[in-house]
Amino acid sequence: MISEVMGRLIDTCDANIKTNDGDYVGEDGLLYCGKCHTRKQAEIILLGQIRRPMCLCSCEQERLEKEKQAQRKREFEEKVKRYRRIGFPRSDMFKWTFENDDRSNGELTDAMQRYVDNFPELLKDGKGLLLHGSVGTGKTYAACEVANALIDKGYPVLVTNFSRITNTLQGMFEGRQEYIDSLNDFKLLVLDDLGAERESSYMQEMVYTIIDSRYRAGLPMIITTNISIEQIKKTSSIERMRIYDRILERCFPVDVSGSSRRRKIVRDSYKSTKNILGI
Repeated sequence: MISEVMGRLIDTCDANIKTNDGDYVGEDGLLYCGKCHTRKQAEIILLGQIRRPMCLCSCEQERLEKEKQAQRKREFEEKVKRYRRIGFPRSDMFKWTFENDDRSNGELTDAMQRYVDNFPELLKDGKGLLLHGSVGTGKTYAACEVANALIDKGYPVLVTNFSRITNTLQGMFEGRQEYIDSLNDFKLLVLDDLGAERESSYMQEMVYTIIDSRYRAGLPMIITTNISIEQIKKTSSIERMRIYDRILERCFPVDVSGSSRRRKIVRDSYKSTKNILGI
């Protein structure tokens, strides 16, 4: 019975391996590839019987390996496209990359690159970043270039904010906890503009729930905020203190200072339009 099964398997393999022009029989009576001159046939003894099943020659093995590599590359590229489509709430954020960074704050850019380079270790420890500073200094751009770089490496990343999450939750009749838990499917969660959400007890509780879920899962976050580090450390609000304590335990604070990038963009736009109008 075993010999019959093995025989059928060998016959199946033989049927999938084709002979080509130039193939020849060697002195050992086995078939050789006319291109790479390695065996396309082996000799085995199966339950006392000599069998000569077909096998892959070297060049055929190389061809199949290249096909597998090409398939893996296509699958990886599709995965990256899917992650980028899911990960960004705005379509233009895929352009916010290290390659497109104007390096107006080179120290920050280099720090973000080092975060990406060391992400496997930081992911293991659940270590994130708190990017704090005044309006328009490039905090969101810095977070997004990290997100883009990690997506390019095959990590699922989500860039969102607390208002967007809570609006989604408010529109759900059931499955709210499942939705919050699903945020932990992302290896990195970027939460933009902490402090811009409504100052209600409900909203503060939702912010805490989101942060705490990530905290307990041991997964990293990058959080951006216009709130100064002094205000974060010295808040008198018990609700916010619970939130900030969780954040500071897992997110290293980075001061993003400098002139407003947004204002520079506006000034450049005004100047360009002024030249066009000739005024």
